[in-house]
Amino acid sequence: MSTSFNQILISRSALCHNYRLLSERVGKTAHLLAMVKADAYGHGMIQTAGVLNNAGCRHFGVAEVGEGVQLRESGVEGAIFVFLGFDPLDVSLFFEYDLIPVIYDLESARVLSLEAVKRDTVIEVHVKVDCGMTRLGIFPEAFGVFSSALQQLPGITLTGIASHFPRSDEADSDHTSKQFLRFEKLFAIAGHADTLIKHIANSGGVLYFPHTSCDMARAGISLYGYYPDGMIGSAAENGEQLQPVMSFVTRVLQVKTVPAGVGISYGHTYVTSRETRLAVLPVGYEDGLSRSLSNKGEVLVHGERAKVRGRICMNLCMVDVSHIEGVQAGDEVIILGRQGKDTISGDEIAGWMDSISYEVLCLFGNNNERKYIE
Repeated sequence: MSTSFNQILISRSALCHNYRLLSERVGKTAHLLAMVKADAYGHGMIQTAGVLNNAGCRHFGVAEVGEGVQLRESGVEGAIFVFLGFDPLDVSLFFEYDLIPVIYDLESARVLSLEAVKRDTVIEVHVKVDCGMTRLGIFPEAFGVFSSALQQLPGITLTGIASHFPRSDEADSDHTSKQFLRFEKLFAIAGHADTLIKHIANSGGVLYFPHTSCDMARAGISLYGYYPDGMIGSAAENGEQLQPVMSFVTRVLQVKTVPAGVGISYGHTYVTSRETRLAVLPVGYEDGLSRSLSNKGEVLVHGERAKVRGRICMNLCMVDVSHIEGVQAGDEVIILGRQGKDTISGDEIAGWMDSISYEVLCLFGNNNERKYIE
């Protein structure tokens, strides 16, 4: 198999560091669930879950049932929660692969009930409640009727209640605490609240509202080394820092010098104002380097920053290395990560894109060859 010019490096040690740190934040009375949906935010779902399994993680979250099946077939042990619902044609997979459905409608419950009865077994379900996200989930005022209806269905047992915070990345906001109070009121309605697994905290909840960890907290972006409020959270961290798990390394293909007045790349959106030395890199929007970074993005070469010049192409881009001595073909280039004394983070790239680190990691990780390092 050939080797790509572009390498996504995934640090197992950074991943384990973050898992340990976040587990300590939620405390000994709550489980930490690792969100590994979206191919573990670009880090590789199977490999990431395997590392976390070895580190002691026994709770995982995915979006679709097919992801849960892949985890089980790879040997992952513990509870696997499917958060996005399912097609009725796939209901048997929950039983065959020991997956836990998070449901938000009675039709799904009925389908699960029929399958459970057919198999002469009982399946555990968690119910998603919409306490303010306005996404998936039943409204709190409907929970009483919904849980009563579940109790009438054979083969199903309600073992958990879930919700989600939309603004927990705002550490100084009181919205999350108010939303948590709505969630807490459900416990009395549920009846056997002391035996239910309650979970609402995401990364922001774990880091900024630790009292919301309940019985289980779901770590997503923080597990991969980023704060949900980006650079603000990183700068405000007084304790042990999260460590970014992903780096993106490439190399220089060619170096060329052009005079002043020369247009660069498609559309000539950048025209040189002086003699300019350009390094051509084998990275483009197919590799996750968003076209929106044209004339905005920066990379590290010889430990110094080089600006993207001209439009980013499908597989190539150009950076200005006029101020960096000795750059030649084959030299290492950092798109994401550290080189020398400088670092380009997912948060910084997200800022140039007017986006968030989540998107940056998914774009890079899901579009390039990954290599796992210690």
